[in-house]
Amino acid sequence: MNLHEYQGKEILNSFGVTIQRGIVASDPEEAVMAAKKLSKDTGTSWFVIKAQVHAGGRGKGGGVKVAKSIDEVKEISNQIIGMNLVTPQTSASGKKVHQVLIAEDVYYPGDSEIQEFYMSVLLNRKTSKNMIMYSTEGGVDIESVAENTPHLIHTVDIDPESGLSNEEACKIADNLGLNGNAHNQMVEFVMSLYNAYNKSDSSLFEINPVIKTSDDKILAVDAKVTIDDNSLFRHEDYLKLRDIREENPIEVEAKKAGLNYVDLDGNVGCMVNGAGLAMATMDLIKQAGGDPANFLDVGGTADSERVETAFRIILKDPNVKAILVNIFGGIVRCDRVANGIVDAYKNMKDDINIPIIVRLQGTNSEIAKQIIDSSGLNFFSATEFKGAADKVQEVLSSN
Repeated sequence: MNLHEYQGKEILNSFGVTIQRGIVASDPEEAVMAAKKLSKDTGTSWFVIKAQVHAGGRGKGGGVKVAKSIDEVKEISNQIIGMNLVTPQTSASGKKVHQVLIAEDVYYPGDSEIQEFYMSVLLNRKTSKNMIMYSTEGGVDIESVAENTPHLIHTVDIDPESGLSNEEACKIADNLGLNGNAHNQMVEFVMSLYNAYNKSDSSLFEINPVIKTSDDKILAVDAKVTIDDNSLFRHEDYLKLRDIREENPIEVEAKKAGLNYVDLDGNVGCMVNGAGLAMATMDLIKQAGGDPANFLDVGGTADSERVETAFRIILKDPNVKAILVNIFGGIVRCDRVANGIVDAYKNMKDDINIPIIVRLQGTNSEIAKQIIDSSGLNFFSATEFKGAADKVQEVLSSN
């Protein structure tokens, strides 16, 4: 579950991580009230207006601007709220901005001693350990740093059982070139950041930039936070932070129906039971010359109602030119799945105008193939992977 910057900062702050303070607003009037309160509480006279969307690169799209007065806060907020913000991480149509964060200006005028760092905490799947990634090159695309100057990116693996040691945090501060009070502040910052990542059951904490001010304060100026969905049963308060306006509406609908669905950019819809088989099916489609349009795992109960729901979700994508159903009948018999597919098709036959390739393998697969072949509907049946791949290639070539 992705969070907005202001939500991520609230979590960070709750674990003692020092942040750039701010107040979220949904309209220009709220933005003005937020700026006035922020000015009273922090003494700031300039404000940073940040669009709150689940995408990076907001500044490049005009979603981050500095206001030098309360009047400018209202003017800039009015420009940003409601806009479709296009960034390198959004589609061409962008994301609609519903809220802005009014943040204090922490870049002191004329301060040449400010330093920007990059820091993130995530899971290193190769080592099965948590990893802190950091660099002196903060405030820019870390991907570009990794490509052009990889020696400027440092990593340290942390054993999740023993946790982050003070010595490891000190080495991070050393590698960032800090000393004195700034060094001590960074050690405290890193320890608190790792604790926040660990205790919140997150899969990613990314701070870009972390800044050091001229008076040696270490602050998180940005926050990209992703909470592990599998841990949300332990964090009911975090569930309230979900903003479904930022999520793919088809994926939201699928989740409500109990389907595991991820939208992709291809032309062949997939309906599969089991994540491993789904990944293999996507490879099969690529080998056949197509591109998977989705990842969809219907689970172990592929009855007619569930299949029909899956069909309707797949067909919401106008780019889909064919559907490949690839079901392994273990717990559920293939003949029952075949009957479910036929019934679902009949219920929505007026809505289906593309070919469907059906591969059912496992218990009663031969009976299932007979059911599909004798249905008289627009199905192509197969029992083997190669046969399914050939059918996918055939229907794509005819379109």
